[in-house]
Amino acid sequence: MQVRERIEKLSEDLTATERKLSTALLLDYPFAGLEPIQDLAKATNTSPPSISRFVTKLGFQGFQEFQRHLIGELKQGQRSPVELQASSAPIHGAFLESFLDRASAVVKGATKAVSEAQFERVSEKLADEKRSIYVIGGRMSDTLAQHLSRHLRQIRAKVFHLPSDPEVWPEYLLRMRARDILFIVDFRRYQNSLSIFAQKAIMARNVQVVLMTDAWLSPISAQASEVLAVPIDSGTLWDSYTGALALLEALLTRIAEENWEQTKGRIEEWDSVRLDFGETEDDQ
Repeated sequence: MQVRERIEKLSEDLTATERKLSTALLLDYPFAGLEPIQDLAKATNTSPPSISRFVTKLGFQGFQEFQRHLIGELKQGQRSPVELQASSAPIHGAFLESFLDRASAVVKGATKAVSEAQFERVSEKLADEKRSIYVIGGRMSDTLAQHLSRHLRQIRAKVFHLPSDPEVWPEYLLRMRARDILFIVDFRRYQNSLSIFAQKAIMARNVQVVLMTDAWLSPISAQASEVLAVPIDSGTLWDSYTGALALLEALLTRIAEENWEQTKGRIEEWDSVRLDFGETEDDQ
């Protein structure tokens, strides 16, 4: 179990000092926990003995074991397909059926990773037409960002998918206004350029970042106002995006149905123009 999950599990039983420590750790997770114990104590206005008692309460033998666990989490977040294959669990029996069983488990895990309250908050933000929505993903995960943006722009206006070329990002940055949403998809082997872009968007344009990431948390999570940490580990050499895709489709369906009259009118207008280009109605 991750340190973050252990903290959340014990949140109701923490003392005032422990809540102060847990807040500091989660605000800059996992890096705050990798500081020397004296520095962490100074930053949180606590003491090394208090920190030692806190990590013991989390189930560790001491601060060194606590830090080794955090370092292990960081390494998990940078594993490549080559490393994943070396530790993957072999699929026995009918390959397709077994693989889809694993994919189903990933989807089921997504329901536990995101609460109904958070799901509703994110839905409301993405549906709010006072906000422009900017969407981008990483090298592989941008397919999810495209899926979100293509469907969302059929529901509402002012939805923009950013291209992968950082040379054109300034144009979109200059368009952003306070309280606009920057929706970023960033899974392990995190993309540093996205982290830098998120920081600039927050500091220069005062946007709100909604991050879709994995259990090991992209560095962007430290700045994001909402973090959707979905499971991706299928036990094979490839990370599975099935849970992430299911969550995005749930968001899109929720927004469309909650604003159906508006959505219906926009789709009809959209189709009337699209069909003028010789497109058929076979593919949504």
